[in-house]
Amino acid sequence: MGVIERVPDVVFKTRVRDESVGGPNPYRWQDRTTQEIFGGKKVVVFSLPGAFTPTCSSNHLPRYEELYDEFKAQGIDQIICLSVNDAFVMFQWGKQQGAKNVLLLPDGNGDFTRKMGMLVDKSNLGFGMRSWRYSMLVNDGKIEKFFAEPGIVDNCPDDPFEVSDADTMLAYLKGNESAGVSEPRMAFVG
Repeated sequence: MGVIERVPDVVFKTRVRDESVGGPNPYRWQDRTTQEIFGGKKVVVFSLPGAFTPTCSSNHLPRYEELYDEFKAQGIDQIICLSVNDAFVMFQWGKQQGAKNVLLLPDGNGDFTRKMGMLVDKSNLGFGMRSWRYSMLVNDGKIEKFFAEPGIVDNCPDDPFEVSDADTMLAYLKGNESAGVSEPRMAFVG
């Protein structure tokens, strides 16, 4: 699979807290463009099949969250977790996970994921169309490094998690060999 050189131009449908909204739920919709998110910044993105799912919740997101300061020390401006889930699901998952540092970015329609060439059918699990698991280093919109899990295929019978993990990306940034995927950071029930 050929990797594209720049992140695709899309509009992300996000929710943001805005005290001017008032009431018990002071949130409003805000469109955010690829340029707003990636322009002039060095960003690590990791994309996963779904919020509230086993590997994503026990290891993928928690480990990036845990290593946040080490990524910052390597000159990373932001870490983004992307998933083909809606803004409400991503918000609630972030709360449940206690995510404070990683930006959970909803790709609800799968537009970004489709243009990245990473949209796969996971109907075998009842998920519909979702993202294949990958990570990438993006500098001002240019993709500098891309780690895709092996064997991208529709209706994959398993969930490969070997190279899109936080430890592999951090090792790359430090110029080291990765020691491999860490042990899960959180228990998963469900």
